Amino acid sequence: MTTTSSARSYLFVPGDRPERFAKALASGADRVIIDLEDAVLPERKDAARSAIAEWARSDAAGATPSGVIVRINGADTPWFADDLAAIASLPADRAAPVVRGVMLPKADNPDPIAAVRTALPAGMETLIALVETVAGVIRLREVASAPGLTRIAFGSVDLCVDAGILGDGEELHYIRSRLVLESRFAGLAPPIDGVSLALDDADALAKDVLRARRFGFGAKLCIHPKQVASVNAGFSPSEEEIAWAHRVVAAIETGGGRGAVAVDGKLVDKPVVDRAYAILAGRGSSQ
Repeated sequence: MTTTSSARSYLFVPGDRPERFAKALASGADRVIIDLEDAVLPERKDAARSAIAEWARSDAAGATPSGVIVRINGADTPWFADDLAAIASLPADRAAPVVRGVMLPKADNPDPIAAVRTALPAGMETLIALVETVAGVIRLREVASAPGLTRIAFGSVDLCVDAGILGDGEELHYIRSRLVLESRFAGLAPPIDGVSLALDDADALAKDVLRARRFGFGAKLCIHPKQVASVNAGFSPSEEEIAWAHRVVAAIETGGGRGAVAVDGKLVDKPVVDRAYAILAGRGSSQ
């Protein structure tokens, strides 16, 4: 089963559209994010919470093949407390909880993260901070080190609006690097990159995934099921990488793990060996 640290694709689905839950869960996404925030109008928040609760108690939820995360509303909104109460009331009598955790938007302060962690019932181990404001970037080390946090996601679209940044390419290189480095420093899983808005441009999506992987991200947010397969493939080791990793491991094991060895004309040292083992475990990143 895919863990929080190895999940590659996170697919959003509106919380007030339960008829779409099954399609999202059948998309192949490693995690589905049922959204109570941006995708749900204020007058539909109560209906969305009720839809999630009803679904979580249904037989369909019991057959869920992938983990479900709920994106709640931010701590500065009037819906935050009700969202936490709704999550805490979800069924806990299954062998594994249907909802495995929460995504907190506008995460720019460790205090709300701690409040969410305290509210989560036993078995809900995933807590993702969505960094999407200038304040969140400035206080990134505090956010990343918040107790109980498991992963950081990049809300690139909202961040650009908040910062007045007009592009999502090289304009965000600094922020993407910060997210990767601070996640690593805090001992978190590699962060989740933001969404790609071009739904019908497969080449653009593939380039976005490659960029994210090269920067050190481990996953990507998706806004449509058609994006999932490309994201999963892009964050998985290629056949060439797997073959290279096998050659490295074979060279090390043949040499008894001692002394300098070369593979493909390049010296193999400990970081290279570690990367080879990571690739064979399905967690590698691009060279």
